[in-house]
Amino acid sequence: MKRLVVLGGGESGVGTALLGKEKGFEVFVSDKGEIKKKYKDVLIHHEIEWEENQHSDSKILNADVVMKSPGIPDKVELVQKLISIRVSVISEIEFASRYTDATLVAITGSNGKTTTATLTHHVLKQQINVGLAGNIGDSFAKQILEKNYPNYVLEISSFQLDGIVNFKPHIAVLTNITPDHLDRYDNNFENYVTSKFRVVENQTEEDYFIYDADDSVIREWLITHPIKSQKLPFSLLKDIENGAYLKDKNIIITIDNNQIIMPINKLALEGKHNIKNAMAASTVAHLLKIRKQTIRESLENFQGVEHRLENVVRINKVQYINDSKATNVNATYFALESMDAPTVWIVGGTDKGNDYKELFPFVNEKVKAIICLGVDNEKLMRTFGNMVDVIIETQYMSEAVKIAYKVAEAGDNVLLSPACASFDLFENYEDRGRQFKAAVRNL
Repeated sequence: MKRLVVLGGGESGVGTALLGKEKGFEVFVSDKGEIKKKYKDVLIHHEIEWEENQHSDSKILNADVVMKSPGIPDKVELVQKLISIRVSVISEIEFASRYTDATLVAITGSNGKTTTATLTHHVLKQQINVGLAGNIGDSFAKQILEKNYPNYVLEISSFQLDGIVNFKPHIAVLTNITPDHLDRYDNNFENYVTSKFRVVENQTEEDYFIYDADDSVIREWLITHPIKSQKLPFSLLKDIENGAYLKDKNIIITIDNNQIIMPINKLALEGKHNIKNAMAASTVAHLLKIRKQTIRESLENFQGVEHRLENVVRINKVQYINDSKATNVNATYFALESMDAPTVWIVGGTDKGNDYKELFPFVNEKVKAIICLGVDNEKLMRTFGNMVDVIIETQYMSEAVKIAYKVAEAGDNVLLSPACASFDLFENYEDRGRQFKAAVRNL
């Protein structure tokens, strides 16, 4: 019997353990921290051996295959030991994809992947049987075990792509590439770019690659690295023969002379970045033979993603907007770009080596006050101190919202778009977003 060791007892880990057991592996789950009660209960119910608050070498180094959670860096000693003794260390998407013949749509990128994946799933599910997994919802492995959909839309991070061997999506989507998570890539942007492009490395001429042709990093990489799959770029700036582009306020998508035309004023989501997300999603839908009318209607009635430019409530003619999912500068760039009123901006958290320069034009033009919400706000105070009349720091969400309420006037926006990770004051970006919404509703 082959031994599967799972490092990390979270959503992807427990899903992998269940699928592994079903496929006849001897399974062991090991977590360096505590395993949440809901996951422990599942492991106990299925009689899967586990440990927490430690990694026991004696129970791990004898594995035939190891699935490590995306949160564990390759550099940690245990992973290095496994690699040195030639144990295969893979990610959940690699393990799970070995047990399905489903058509896979893999969506990756520094920003926009959650919205694009959710939007793509929303369009496809109107007509075909399709699951949504990866970084969203129930784990891919668990869905293959329980639902076994014939199609999947997967939101995939670079960390998950680092652990693939044979994973091959029929359709790969790359939304954009901007510096992010460089702490995990030796602060080398090239390493991160290479990681993102692993999404196409196993594709053949029968597969498709959908990407942002306006992104210079992607364009340059493709010049020096030929790929086998058929390219379907999208662009806001130039006409595209095969793919999607913008002309006279219409999205035009062409695949093998078959065309869809959609007016952008009917899209449910606002902002330039969302036109691109809509282009990517509808190109996927067009490839999978979804009716044109269905695609149009789905883009018009899509509700958006929680914590991504989410309109919370309007109080005294001030709109409160939750963009807690903006955990890097580029995501906040899109948020500030889409503001059409004077904005009180709540920013801060765990800085990942951020360079805020690209935000300066928007801050000068649209931001009237800045509230720094983090344990260490020194860099933000230094960077933006001279740009706005009001800059205040706090370590409490409730206080940040009360300050914003005092500073904002009728017609303004209050925007939570942190440009940073959340782990200094919150459990994760969802926790941060929910606290913001609760504090706003308490006003």
